[in-house]
Amino acid sequence: MQSFEIDKSDLLRIKNALEDNDAELQRVLLQYHTSEIAILFEKLQPDERERIINVLPTGEASEVIAEMDEEHHPAELLVNLTPEKRSEIVEELDYDDATDLLSQLDESDQQQILRDIDQEDASNIRALLNYDEDTAGGLMNTDLIKVNGKLNKNEALEEIIRQSEEMEEFYTLYAVNDDDILLGILSIKDIIKAKKEVTVLELVNKEFVYVKVDLDQEEVAKLISQYNLTSIPVVNDDMKLLGRITVDDIIDVMEEENTEDILKISGVSEDEELSGGWRNAVKSRLPWLVINLGTAFLAASVIRSYEDTAAKLPIISAYMIIIAGMGGNAATQALAVTVRRISLSDLTDRQAYITVVKEFLVGMTNGATNGVIVAAVANWYDSNPMLGLVMFLAMTGNLIIAGLTGATIPLILKRVGIDPAVASSIIITTFTDCIGFLLPLWLATKLLL
Repeated sequence: MQSFEIDKSDLLRIKNALEDNDAELQRVLLQYHTSEIAILFEKLQPDERERIINVLPTGEASEVIAEMDEEHHPAELLVNLTPEKRSEIVEELDYDDATDLLSQLDESDQQQILRDIDQEDASNIRALLNYDEDTAGGLMNTDLIKVNGKLNKNEALEEIIRQSEEMEEFYTLYAVNDDDILLGILSIKDIIKAKKEVTVLELVNKEFVYVKVDLDQEEVAKLISQYNLTSIPVVNDDMKLLGRITVDDIIDVMEEENTEDILKISGVSEDEELSGGWRNAVKSRLPWLVINLGTAFLAASVIRSYEDTAAKLPIISAYMIIIAGMGGNAATQALAVTVRRISLSDLTDRQAYITVVKEFLVGMTNGATNGVIVAAVANWYDSNPMLGLVMFLAMTGNLIIAGLTGATIPLILKRVGIDPAVASSIIITTFTDCIGFLLPLWLATKLLL
C-alpha cells in the first residue's frame, strides 16, 4: 500500500461533499482512512474541519484529531466543538493522546474539558499533565494490562480479559506485586501455554528493559530501537509501574527529533512551524542571520588586512570565493555526520578521537584532490604555475581545517553542555570563511609578491 498524498480529485470530492447533507458527507469520509482525513485537513478551512469532525462517528473523529500534526492546531479544533462532542472525543482518545492535546491549551480550557469528562479519565490525564512532555512520563500511556505475580494461569486469564475490554491492543503483560512494583514481563502466549497451576511469577521474564519516568524522550527512542521493542514499561524510582510507551509513540518522537536537528543545523529555530506564515519565519530566522552577518564582517576584515595583495593580484579574489565556498561545503558534511553520531549515542573519548582523525584524513584527501584540479585550472587558464601552487595549498589547507572544525566544534560544544546542532554551524562558517580568505591571500603575499 502506497503512502497517501493529497490529490486534487480527493480534495474536490471532500469539498463537494461538504456542500451536501451530513449523510452524504459521512458516506464519502468513511471511504478514507482516518490518517488520510487528517492529511486532507491541511487543505481545509477551520469551519470545514469542524463540520467533518461533527459528522464522523466519535471513534473515527478522535482518531483524526489524534493523527493531526500539532502545527495544524488540533487542540483549537477540539475547543471549538460542542461540550458534548468534545467530551466524547477526549474520552475515546488514549490517555497519552488526550494529554498531548490538552497540553496545547491554556489552563482554563484544560480545566473546563477535564470537568466535563468522566472523572476516572480526568484523573489519569491530570496525572500525565504533570510530566514534562519531552520525557518518558509525557509519552507514556497509563492504559496497560498488569497482573499480580501471585495469580495462577486461570486467575491471570480472567484478569487479562477484564482489563482488556476497553483496550484496542496490547503487546506485553506486566507482572506486579501488591504495591504495583514491577516484577517482570510476559506475553499472552506464555500464559496460554502454561499449566493451570503455574503462577504468573514463575512465567515472568525478570531480565527486561524499562525506563524511568523522567528519562528524556530521545533516550527512550534509542532504547526501543536498540532492543527492537514494541513497548517499554515506565517506572518511578521505586520501580512502581506507572505506564507504558509503545513503538507508534516513538516513531513520532524520532520524526520530531530529526526535524529539530535539521532545523538547528540550518540555523532555524525549532519553534518555527513548517507550515507557518512569513512573520513566524522571520521571527525565527532573523536573529541567526544577524549573527551570521557579524561573522561575515569578521571574514571581510581578513580581506581588508591584505588590501595591497588583492590590489596587485585581482585574480586572487575569484579563487578565494571558490576556496571559501568549498571549505563551507566540506565543513557542513563533517558537521552533519558528527552531530548525527552524537545524537545517536554519547561518544567515548576514543570514538571522538577516531571521528576527528577520520575527518582530518577525509579533509586532506578531498582537499588535495580538489587542490590539484584548481591548480590545473589556474596553470592553464592564467598561465601561472605559482598561482596554481598557491591555490593547491590553500584548497588543501582549508578543507583540512573544514573537516577538523566540522568534527571538533560539535564535540567540544557537547562536552561543555551546549547543544552542538544549534551553535556549530555559525562557528564553523566563521572558521571556513576566514581561513578560506586568509590562506590564499597570505600564501600569495609570501609566494607571488
